[in-house]
Amino acid sequence: MEGDGGDAATVVAPLAKWRNDFSRAFQYYLDRSTPHPTERWLGTLAVAAIYVLRAYFVQGYYIVSYGLGIYILNLLIGFLSPKVDPEVEVSDGASLPTKGSDEFKPFIRRLPEFKFWYAITKAFCVAFLMTFFSVFDVPVFWPILLCYWIVLFVLTMKRQIMHMIKYKYVPFSIGKQRYDRKKPGASSSGLMRD
Repeated sequence: MEGDGGDAATVVAPLAKWRNDFSRAFQYYLDRSTPHPTERWLGTLAVAAIYVLRAYFVQGYYIVSYGLGIYILNLLIGFLSPKVDPEVEVSDGASLPTKGSDEFKPFIRRLPEFKFWYAITKAFCVAFLMTFFSVFDVPVFWPILLCYWIVLFVLTMKRQIMHMIKYKYVPFSIGKQRYDRKKPGASSSGLMRD
């Protein structure tokens, strides 16, 4: 009877080792992709295109696509929202400035870009895998789902934009001033003339 427990342990040990090795390798490549946002998003775009082509060619799985759209909308709201919502919480200093005299505080996202990218990529992969199981192919009238999603998107974005205007924050860093290093040996204003 003692041999039965030993056999189960010898079967589980290689599976646990393989799972641990796979997890470490996956985390290694995930960490290596962190400083390359353009390449990561291009990869996600490719995964999304594969999913869209699969859904188009099988002419179904509208519920899966609708659920994917709602999930992405939820992630987008987290990505565009500040970590500390000035409407809900009064914090000890990590809040957004609300008046012109307030000290500048950087915008900190509730959902960082890397986690946003990772969640969207996983969502497209899971949705793609779901298209191979007929249990998820529920017959629905897809134009209703599309119209409902568009209305939900417009209302949600309107609320988010109004929140941005009210609390004066922009969740993007496009167009912000950058400072370049001065060239060595160049005078700053030409005041030192001989």
